[in-house]
Amino acid sequence: MTVGKKKSKPVRRESFNLSAAKFFTKVNRLKKLPRAIARLTPSWQACIPLAAIIVLVWGYAAVAQTAPAPTTEEQLASLKVGMDTMWVMVAAMLVFFMNAGFCMLETGFCRQKNAVNVLSKNLIVFALSTIAYWAIGFALMFSDGNGFIGTSGGFFLWNVADNSPATGEAYQGIFDSLNWTGVPLNAKFFFQLVFAGTAATIVSGAVAERIKFLEFLIFSLLLVGIAYPITGHWIWGGGWLAKAGFWDFAGSTVIHSVGGWAALMGAAFLGPRIGKYRDGDTVAMPGHNMSIATLGCLILWLGWFGFNPGSTMAVDPNAIAHIALTTNTAGAFGGAAATITAWLYLGKPDLSMIINGILAGLVGVTASCAWINLPNSAIIGTIAGILVVFAVTFFDNLKIDDPVGATSVHLVCGIWGTLAVGLFADGPTTGLYTAGPAAGLLVGGGFGQLWAQLVGIISVGGMTVLLTTIFWMALKALLGIRVSALEEAEGLDIGEHGMEAYTGFVKETSLDNRSESGYGVYGGGSGGRPNKM
Repeated sequence: MTVGKKKSKPVRRESFNLSAAKFFTKVNRLKKLPRAIARLTPSWQACIPLAAIIVLVWGYAAVAQTAPAPTTEEQLASLKVGMDTMWVMVAAMLVFFMNAGFCMLETGFCRQKNAVNVLSKNLIVFALSTIAYWAIGFALMFSDGNGFIGTSGGFFLWNVADNSPATGEAYQGIFDSLNWTGVPLNAKFFFQLVFAGTAATIVSGAVAERIKFLEFLIFSLLLVGIAYPITGHWIWGGGWLAKAGFWDFAGSTVIHSVGGWAALMGAAFLGPRIGKYRDGDTVAMPGHNMSIATLGCLILWLGWFGFNPGSTMAVDPNAIAHIALTTNTAGAFGGAAATITAWLYLGKPDLSMIINGILAGLVGVTASCAWINLPNSAIIGTIAGILVVFAVTFFDNLKIDDPVGATSVHLVCGIWGTLAVGLFADGPTTGLYTAGPAAGLLVGGGFGQLWAQLVGIISVGGMTVLLTTIFWMALKALLGIRVSALEEAEGLDIGEHGMEAYTGFVKETSLDNRSESGYGVYGGGSGGRPNKM
């Protein structure tokens, strides 16, 4: 131990001497610093104080930006807003993708000489809907106002008073009718936009194969910018129908019936396609590609899982799962019911009717999907599937030519789906929901809710028919809405667009399509032969 102590003293002295040497070396370097600076050019010398200022300000800014850590409650609230917004945006994108479904479905059910025209209409209509709804539609539909229309502004979403995602009494802005959902205003707008675009797309199929392209575009702007927002305000914008107790969860009336009424009036003012009705007979004009029509149906079925569950506009696991199941169940039973009905009524299990029935069931359950149980969703879908088969022949008997059955699917089944709320809604005391329609007539409720639904159907239908009639008549008088007989016979692809969808392929062999094969009931016929309806 003694030896160790004696040896440690010289080591400590050496360490001290080394530290002292390093210190004096640094001092000597500092003394040389002025001389080194003096040798620099004036420009480099001027940079030294500037660099020092930057370093000091940088450090101060870093300290100034340090904020108190958010509380757990604030973090959870921010996370919920983020999750709700993500769900709403994803659901809206699914609904947007339904445009591809409409493209495929309508093109497949129309003749090949009009394929480019049908695709062009379905593609451009959402672009025009975006413009019209952004400019005036959203403001008229959802801004605060009276029972008839929104009057608080919000056009172009410019300088809008809105503190979303605040909800309830904490919300301060001009869109009080949307203060129940805790997502930013832009998310609210985008979700409602894709719904508005769907209403315009419904019209495209009913007026296909004989309408002028430009006039259809003008009508789409008028529908989405004026007609759709007015009736939409009555229901979803806090208008008089909402106050009267009318309920429509995802749009059997707001979207599908409005689009269906507009389509019906368009088909009526246009008149039937050349050769469709002869001496009391309905001549089949089958679609040219059932493969893409089937693909379109599947895309629309997928999109409906954004359409209906997305209308929660919040991540509510129980509600989203329940709505997805009621939606799917109704679509499945609608397809099965339409298949059986067509088999018995028309003699064949027609593919077009299978597609028809699936869409009918989906439309039929859209109004009530959040407020009914699964067995009742099956009943709603089944009735919709049966209705749509007879609706096709009903409109043909009226000589209203609808090449893709838009009126049968969206109007007839939209009306049925709206009535179904008053028949099958469980009621807010059942635990299924706390805010919504009263119990329906068939589940122990009275006639109250059914009466409110009936009033809504009549009033929305009347207003839509009035406005769209004005639009169609004005366009017909000022510009004309139908192509010439020669253009219709040659095909709108050439007459309207100067191009063909299937260049080099075999074309149709007759102008009246009597030589075409295929069953084509969806197009309003029964096989490739005339049929007395």
